Amino acid sequence: MSKHVEPEDSRLDPGLRAVLSERRQLINLAYRFLGSLADAEDVVQETYARWYAMSERRREAVAAPGGWLTTVASRICLDLLGSARARRERYVGEWIP
Repeated sequence: MSKHVEPEDSRLDPGLRAVLSERRQLINLAYRFLGSLADAEDVVQETYARWYAMSERRREAVAAPGGWLTTVASRICLDLLGSARARRERYVGEWIP
């Protein structure tokens, strides 16, 4: 059985360590918003994608990476919830009186 490696590994870049240490919190946050673990994991993946899409200079300018990640994950969840509501409101299925 392999040993789980924690993100506190001293070889990791401090910024990467901060990002990885937030994963569980981000999944919990997204799960509370969406009620689905699969959707929560998708939100975390999208959050990480947005983090790494930024230039190195912009990432270094972020004073609190955990706060940035939490804010972005929350906004992604709210966008998903809003788009789900819009899809339900626009459904033009069979109407039975």
